[in-house]
Amino acid sequence: MKLAILAVGHRMPDWVTAAYEEYAKRMPREMPLQLKELKPAQRSNATGDTPRWLKTEAEHIEAAIPQGALRVVLDERGRSFPTRTLADHLERWRNDGRDVAFVIGGADGLDDTIKSRADLLWSLSPLTLPHGLVRVVLAEQLYRASSLLAGHPYHRD
Repeated sequence: MKLAILAVGHRMPDWVTAAYEEYAKRMPREMPLQLKELKPAQRSNATGDTPRWLKTEAEHIEAAIPQGALRVVLDERGRSFPTRTLADHLERWRNDGRDVAFVIGGADGLDDTIKSRADLLWSLSPLTLPHGLVRVVLAEQLYRASSLLAGHPYHRD
């Protein structure tokens, strides 16, 4: 099973890149984690253009989702659950032979079409988090969940 993070945004601070890469390299070989950065839509000063920008970004996201992958869209209004439940999801997806694409929106969020096509709408937190930090928290939680499945003592209840 391959895990992909599709994130709208680029030019993250060095600390974001270093932290993400630390957790990505810890992932087990049978569950590699790959980050694909998607360039945000060109912004203008015109008011009311946000829906057009989100639609453009949605097209880029759709094109980047691996064929047949399960879609997990991160949204503050999504379902929240503990790490053990994430581990259960990973185990089920692995047993189903599904690759998984985790989608992180840009500064203005995500177009409703992306949310409506999600297999799972997931909230890491009810807080609004910086996009770079979401990458790091997501990578760490995926590593933590995979370590639970492997019986590794990284996670403690």
